[in-house]
Amino acid sequence: MAASFIICLPFTQAPVAIMVSKWQMSGSLLGECNCDWGCPCSFDAPPTNGGCRGVYTWIIDKGAYGDVKLDGLGVALPGTFPGAVHLGHGTQLVLIDGRATSAERKALEALGKGEAGGPFAVFASVTERWLPTVVAPFDIRLKGIRSVLRVDSGKIYDLALSRIKNPVTGDEEEVYLDKPTGFTAKRSELGMSTVARFKAPGLEFDNSGQYAEFSKFSYAGP
Repeated sequence: MAASFIICLPFTQAPVAIMVSKWQMSGSLLGECNCDWGCPCSFDAPPTNGGCRGVYTWIIDKGAYGDVKLDGLGVALPGTFPGAVHLGHGTQLVLIDGRATSAERKALEALGKGEAGGPFAVFASVTERWLPTVVAPFDIRLKGIRSVLRVDSGKIYDLALSRIKNPVTGDEEEVYLDKPTGFTAKRSELGMSTVARFKAPGLEFDNSGQYAEFSKFSYAGP
């Protein structure tokens, strides 16, 4: 099934209807960025270092876009922003699991670029430039805040999450954020990355040792 949205394009006299398939997805969300542990964005504060760069990765347990099943696939949004994310001017791309079929890739790209609403539309609203979509094999080992993700054997994206270590005792710290107004997740475990390196044409950064998070998600649209 599909829903119809009415939008007005520049220089047109009449509104244009865009058909968007109904969709739903649930699974695990891995996030990391260049901010200090805790991430000021979680508390509506400016980024630690002035700008923001990082990646959100959705690993779908169950999902569908219209009649296209998305079970077991992954999609990520790597991006950079010159200031706080909500101020816009971001550069992003959609990174799609190489196991996806042609139809699944089209669905994940439409979702990733915010064409069907949900939290993806929030990121799309602050994105000024979209780089070409990248498709590559995902190797994911889900283990909560200790999850590991390697895309194209780590050549494109290499990520390993960890709990924060107490600077005095060296013990792991178990930290959670409950945020009912959160648009990506309502509850996240906060940690750090031990490795967080991304490289694709036009976008490259290394956030190793900085902020990371893990959460479960459940979305539906439009």
